[in-house]
Amino acid sequence: MNFLAHLYLSPDNTEIIIGNFIADHIVGNKFQHYSDSVQKGIKLHREIDTYTDAHEVVRRSKRRLNERYRHYNGVIIDIFYDHFLAVNWNTYSNIPLNIYVKSMYNLLQTNFEILPEKTQQMLPYMIKQNWLYNYQFASGIQEVLNGMNRRTEGKSKMNLASEDLLLHYEEFREDFTLFFKDLITFSKNKSNDLL
Repeated sequence: MNFLAHLYLSPDNTEIIIGNFIADHIVGNKFQHYSDSVQKGIKLHREIDTYTDAHEVVRRSKRRLNERYRHYNGVIIDIFYDHFLAVNWNTYSNIPLNIYVKSMYNLLQTNFEILPEKTQQMLPYMIKQNWLYNYQFASGIQEVLNGMNRRTEGKSKMNLASEDLLLHYEEFREDFTLFFKDLITFSKNKSNDLL
């Protein structure tokens, strides 16, 4: 899952939210300097990723992608699934997406000094371009895919993946709906184990 989903799946605990958000920028077990709750958030993120990668519905989504993306197909599906979470946000939350997103940006800015350097470098761009809110729009997804393609120096060809999203839109939407129901249950159980 991508940023919006990881934030959404975190329990209502500031430090766990931060840990879940920063986990991709933490190498191996180099997180012992963080508080216990931030460490729990990092562990939750990794559990979510492991569960996601092994889920048959997610594997089905990956198989639908063009072979040109190779090992980037998992990253693309994470972005697609954040799109469907944003588009269907009212199904999953009583808080309007724009208000939720602002509260998450505020939380991260308030705790900016404890974020890893890579997260600190990324966050201003995320906020300026409002990634979390704009996942719901085709233009927002295209911007994210373009950015990912630039970071891989064009090797990933991820900028072309919006074609696949449009081609198989309903199938991806159905996959997301099925999978996310399972993932919510899994994440709640894992959060309870961690707390």
